[in-house]
This record gives sequence, C-alpha cells and structure tokens, in this order.
Amino acid sequence: MIKKKVNVRRPFLDLATAESIAAEFPTPIHVYDEAGIRANARRLHEAMAWNKGFKEYFAVKATPNPYILNLLKEEGCGVDCSSYTELQMAAAVGFRGEDIMFSSNVTPAEDYLLAAELGATINLDDYTHIDFLAATLGRIPKRISCRFNPGGHFVIGNEIMDNPGEAKYGFTLEQLIDGYRKLKELGAEEFGIHSFLVSNSTSDEYYPALAELLCRTAIQVREETGVEISFINLSGGIGIPYRPEQEEVDIFKVGREVQAAFESILGAAGFGEVALNTELGRYMLAPYGCLLTRVLHLKHIHKEYVGVDACAANLMRPAMYGAYHHITVLGKEDAPLDHVYDVTGGLCENNDKFAINRELPQIVPGDLLVIHDTGAHGFAMGYNYNGRLRSAELLLREDGSLQLIRRAETSADYFATLDWPGLPLR
Repeated sequence: MIKKKVNVRRPFLDLATAESIAAEFPTPIHVYDEAGIRANARRLHEAMAWNKGFKEYFAVKATPNPYILNLLKEEGCGVDCSSYTELQMAAAVGFRGEDIMFSSNVTPAEDYLLAAELGATINLDDYTHIDFLAATLGRIPKRISCRFNPGGHFVIGNEIMDNPGEAKYGFTLEQLIDGYRKLKELGAEEFGIHSFLVSNSTSDEYYPALAELLCRTAIQVREETGVEISFINLSGGIGIPYRPEQEEVDIFKVGREVQAAFESILGAAGFGEVALNTELGRYMLAPYGCLLTRVLHLKHIHKEYVGVDACAANLMRPAMYGAYHHITVLGKEDAPLDHVYDVTGGLCENNDKFAINRELPQIVPGDLLVIHDTGAHGFAMGYNYNGRLRSAELLLREDGSLQLIRRAETSADYFATLDWPGLPLR
C-alpha cells in the first residue's frame, strides 16, 4: 500500500501559464523567473552589505545567456568567466574591468589576452602560469589573484565536506607564498586570494569556515612576502535544497559569520578594508529556472515508465551525477502521490532518467511536468547526442509577460558545421 503523500513544493509556473507557453513554443523549454532572480540577488547584497567592497561575480558557466547576465548586471553583479567565449559574452553585455573575474584552468594564451584586453581580474590557477602569463602579455597585470588549494580534506566540525587534495585546481600553500612573492617582483600591486573547496553545500558553516581559512592564509602571506591581500574571493559552493526535506542556506546568518571571521582575524591583525567577493552560480539561479516538458507515452513493463519530450540532452545532471530534481505534475499539485514511476527521456541510453522510483500523482499522456531547479547547470550542460536539438529559453518577466531569450535549435543549426550536399538549410 503506497503512503498517501502530497507534493510539498510549488513551482513558479502554474498550469495556465505553462499551457500558454506550450501553445506558443515547443516543449521542452527552459523557463526562468525574473522576479525570483532579482529578489535573490537583492537578498545576497543585503546579507553582505557590511563589506563595502562586496562584489558577486555570477558564474557565467551556470547560465550562459546574455539576457540573464544583463538582469544580474542591473542588480549590481559582476561575472566570473572561465573561457574565451564566456569573456566574449560578458563583453557583449557591457561588463568591463573589475566587473569581470577570469578564473580558468589549463588556460590558452588567447584567453589571457582577451581577459587582459577587457581589464578583467585574472585569477591564476597554477604557479607555472605566472611565467606563462608574463610571456603572453609581456607584463603582469597590476591587479591579480591566485587560487589556493590547501590539500587534504576540508573539514567543518567533524564532518568531511570534500577532498581538495584530489582536486586539480589551485596552488599549494608553498606555491602560493612563492607565487605572491614572484608576482610582486614582476610588478603586481593589488592582490587577491581565491578558493573553491565544496560544491553545493547546504551548510550555513561552509562560507564562514572558508573565510576563516583564507583570512589566516592572508596573514601568513603578508608575514612571509610583505604582500597585502586586498580582496578575498570565496568563489561558489553555496548550494540549494534540491530535495523537499532539505533546508535552505540562511544567507543572512552566513553573512554575519563571514563578517565575524573578517573582523576577528583580519581586524585583529591590523588589515585595512579587505573586499569580499563571491562567485555564485547555483545559488543565484538554480531555483529560478525550470524545465517544462510534456508527457508523450506511458510504458508498462517490469516498471512503470513516464516518457517525456525532454531528455538528458536538456538536463544532464540526473544522468551524469544521479542528481535529484523535484518534479511537479501541473494541475495535480494537491493530488496524492500514489503512483511510482521512472521518468525518462528518449535517448538511446538507459541513464536518461529524470527520476527513478519517484512517487507522483497518476500521470497521463499530455500532462505537463515541471522539473525544478534547472536555472543553473541545466541548459548550460546541454548537448546534441542522438541528434537531439537544444531547447529554447524563456524569461517570465516581472509583469507576467514572456520573453524568448534563446530560440530552439533547428536541424540547420545542428548541420551548420558540416559541408555536405543535401543537408537541410533550415
């Protein structure tokens, strides 16, 4: 006997809005909530307002769409770019100078050249890139940052949060000390320190613990090199509650505890104003995007399957990581969850599943499903396996209107890089 549960999460789309979307645009389609994005950006800025130099550099890789970037620009955010193409997009939106953080790894020379041309703050991932950057640019920028990897395990309390010692990113402590010394000798004048140790943490303790680590490292850097760290970048890592039973991060508590770390450690050591930076992607966008998809078929074999018109090419995370994304059957939000389904796409891969053994209301062909929390690392991780075409992206504006911010791909887009007679041109 299946327990009579009901859905405990509500999407920002209701059935009427979703039906109007599906009547005008083909499903599957990624939809973003402008009001939610703006309100969340304002909460973050309010939580960090104690720091005069605070800057959120939105991680472009999470949601690479210029309309989204421009919306965040209007809310006072900068951008974190990791490639030549992301730098081009940032420039097209109007980001320049210290509004761009360039954090990359295994970096080609042309990427560094464009970052420098735009005046971006270059965040070096590797000690050997100091000489590479100097040779590429013919100089070292006046403002520079280094990414620190402390190695070992990152522990909060008695809990191992992650294993930086197995991560490919950043300088060791010894390299960091030598690196700042060398960068100062080569003409750098303004220095930052950056670190990313945990992905999708829903613990209020992650940022404060990382802030404490980086504040103490900044003191050690000054003692051993004379370099004064003027900005500390906590990168990303703050997560969201993908599962209904998870708690949301209390960003105001996080802000207070990061402030306490800055004041008790850097203040006590006589540091002046040290700017706080973040590079949040998932936290900024994930809850404010969803994947709208229609049920095509039901299949009854050894299990019950719901086949939808979306697939892993539209949302890779469940197939790639086994990640949980909540699902709402629109119009049945209050119906009992008295059926158990695997929700699948149509790729020729058995891992093309959005949910496995998920308790849902009874589903019939034609139902519209909302797959929650796809606003970050959703569309961005799409691909064309099996000849699947990337979906459109739509922005639900604050006034309730709909704006197409990326059209759906066509066969002509898919074949555009091939030179073969007879392939479709549109």
